[in-house]
Amino acid sequence: TVVTQKPPAVTVEKGETVTMDCNLGSVIGDSSRWYKQSPGGVPQFILSNYHGWSNPRYGSGFSSPKFTSNHQSQSDYRLIINNVQEGDSAVYYCHTWDSSASQFVSQ
Repeated sequence: TVVTQKPPAVTVEKGETVTMDCNLGSVIGDSSRWYKQSPGGVPQFILSNYHGWSNPRYGSGFSSPKFTSNHQSQSDYRLIINNVQEGDSAVYYCHTWDSSASQFVSQ
């Protein structure tokens, strides 16, 4: 199973909104989970989202409206970061559980 995230890298100005799209392929039985990893740091859980939920579920220190997520289908999810600041510069991972393979997959 392949999880893909687009775009692989993006540059925006402070105060702008950035979006990142993740396609979970055939892994549609579990939620998408987004993580932020700053340089030299460990991944931080931002939120999880599932097509059957009305709202994302947030990790500690992350909340709406700064971070939000929506979905276009059971396999296509989008992370939205509003009012981007320098501290938002990081690697963002899209992650899910592949129950058919009994393993986590991420991009």
